[in-house]
Amino acid sequence: MQAVLLGIGGLALLLVGAELLVRSGSRLATRLGLSPMVIGLTVVSIGTSLPELAIGIDAARSSSPGLATGNIVGTNLVNLLFVLGLGALLRPVLFDRRTLRVDLPVMVVVTLLFFVLTRDGNLGPFDGALLLLVAVAYTVLIFRTNRREDMAAEAGVDEEGAHQEGDGPRGGAALQLLVLVASVALVVVGAELLVDGAVQGARAFGVDEAVIGLTVVAIGTSAPELVTMLVAIARGRTGLAVGNIVGSSVYNIALVLGVTVLAAPAATVAVPGDVVDADLVLLAVATLGAGLAMRTGAKLTRVEGGALVLVYVTYLAWLVVTRT
Repeated sequence: MQAVLLGIGGLALLLVGAELLVRSGSRLATRLGLSPMVIGLTVVSIGTSLPELAIGIDAARSSSPGLATGNIVGTNLVNLLFVLGLGALLRPVLFDRRTLRVDLPVMVVVTLLFFVLTRDGNLGPFDGALLLLVAVAYTVLIFRTNRREDMAAEAGVDEEGAHQEGDGPRGGAALQLLVLVASVALVVVGAELLVDGAVQGARAFGVDEAVIGLTVVAIGTSAPELVTMLVAIARGRTGLAVGNIVGSSVYNIALVLGVTVLAAPAATVAVPGDVVDADLVLLAVATLGAGLAMRTGAKLTRVEGGALVLVYVTYLAWLVVTRT
């Protein structure tokens, strides 16, 4: 019971902290003169990946590498199969040009790089530094691409940004900075509670920590992306939600995993064999499949969305039967 309460409390703090961080970070960046497009592709994407980052660092330092890597793989599977699939099932999802030309190819390359680096069962200092370098390069690419597309994208993003300004706490830069610091504290505390609850629950029920990371923790930390997709469907702006999912998937691997590895003892994280041989293979196939679907039709139909959801449900059932 204690493990469940810790997990629920930690997840609640994580989600509240991440939401406050995205809102305050976006407003602070706006007051500092950054483009709304850049804010959306950096602050929002990184903000929705912050729960995974906090969990990864805490799990790695707590000698729970399976939870650290399992959460990242599981979260990206939830995003690409369940969230994207459910969105398309409710309404066909259209992909904007920027996602197809820039973010999608980067997501495919980063996922395949993750797949290759884990073939030996470990992620070491070189791997962590390489992933972090990719995250920096992707961020630079966002800024450079935004310069060329700024005039075309400004009007649409300003409308969205104006809506976001209407929610949550308002105020000057100093107030937003205080909210930003408080939100980071909430995320850190929430991650520690969630990891403690997940580890205790796994040990109590004899479930592998990686499975907990792939399922319960991954689904919980994917809540921001799911909510974003549902809201986008209601407003008919699915392209923006897809961009956030793709961007978050890139940062989950490049930034979150890179920092997690470098912050771990001896800058090394062991990747469980089942994750390497099964879950990562599915992630690579799912990424290539989603990428192919986006490139061929620039749209995800209800049939394709239903197929993605079915694949994820089947995967969950397989996990329960074979690894619990």
